[in-house]
Amino acid sequence: MTKISLLNATAVAFALSLATPAFAADEYNVSNGLTLTGNALGLHGTDPTSMFKDGMSMIGDATYTAAHDGVDYYFATEAAMKKFETDPAGYLPQFGGFCAFGVFVGKKLDGDVRYADVVDGKLYLFVNAAIFAKYLENKDEVINGAHTKWPDITHTPISDL
Repeated sequence: MTKISLLNATAVAFALSLATPAFAADEYNVSNGLTLTGNALGLHGTDPTSMFKDGMSMIGDATYTAAHDGVDYYFATEAAMKKFETDPAGYLPQFGGFCAFGVFVGKKLDGDVRYADVVDGKLYLFVNAAIFAKYLENKDEVINGAHTKWPDITHTPISDL
């Protein structure tokens, strides 16, 4: 292998290693920037397990970090982190943390923990108060429609929607 070929192969490998968080950004609603582990941050640093306790979200602490599918999540306590690690899917928001109403209309909008609903043990996030109010008018239609739409847009880049 020539020096130039080795340099090109190294450059390609380096570029691909940097691209991983970008792939996750298409499937998960993540914060800009990376955590200390090099992963994107999910739920804007909110402890996902706290969303199931009377709807009171708690800010997580980077001391308690767990990764799932290349995304890091912060937890308020070690116990919360361990609870998550036993069943991540049971605590993660639906639709990768994107706004459920946005998914219903074919978009990937930011999900905000201030506008959340737990239905049948599943966490749904919404972009703002107005959209949350619109969702409340017909919860079943929005949730069912979003679940129908999500497989078609899961891997679609946000910019293409």
